[in-house]
Amino acid sequence: MSGMLDGMNGLSTKSALLVNGLRKLLFPPACLFCRQPMESGDVAQGCCTGCFEHIHIWPTAVCLHCGKPMPDGMPPGPCGSCLSHPPAQSRTLNLYAYAGPVRDAVLEWKLQGREAGVRWLLSAAMPRLAHEISPDTLLLPVPMPLSRMRKSGQHHAANLCRWMADELGCAWQWQLLRRRGEQPRQSSLSGAARRKNLCNAFLLANDQGVNVEHYSSICIVDDIMTTGATLHYAARACRKSGVPVSVLSLARTLHRR
Repeated sequence: MSGMLDGMNGLSTKSALLVNGLRKLLFPPACLFCRQPMESGDVAQGCCTGCFEHIHIWPTAVCLHCGKPMPDGMPPGPCGSCLSHPPAQSRTLNLYAYAGPVRDAVLEWKLQGREAGVRWLLSAAMPRLAHEISPDTLLLPVPMPLSRMRKSGQHHAANLCRWMADELGCAWQWQLLRRRGEQPRQSSLSGAARRKNLCNAFLLANDQGVNVEHYSSICIVDDIMTTGATLHYAARACRKSGVPVSVLSLARTLHRR
């Protein structure tokens, strides 16, 4: 009997290997970004070599206050812009440049609900995030207008906070930082109009039973940073708590004034 069972187990293992081999032949692993079949050496990293080479990490030589790139060898700020117009946040952290596969992954996530590419990008950045964000930091997503949240069925910045908190072991709260009313979409406005649109758009609520003073810092999270107006005014609302405030974006646009 035992010999028969061993033979059946061996047959089962061979069948499983055969099925897996056929599956890979008929449905080869595809790149998370371009959806093209990957070479065998690319499978472990989850994206093809072409896409991997076009994912650009945001420079590390930046002004710590606003996050804009600084010339190599320069101190980490404040830069000239921050000296004349200081941002509300004490620090800005951007993970990627909003271009190429990063841009494609974010748009696919926001417009089609496919999160695999964004999850891959966030996972790849976790070592850096673990170094920058302490467990006693409170993550707050930039609040999304209720009309857009109802339409999309998602709160993208809140999803980022949740995924980060799960990995980093810190707290997050999506109802603490709120919008006052509805504002036009930022993507349709110029830099000056963006700032005017958001001047009094945010408030830090005190009805959620959360004592922000218990945290060492607040980190406001958004998916895309363009002019920085949204994060600046969100940070200004949170700064009234007396807790140091930093901001973080998954991606930041290049050369935008």
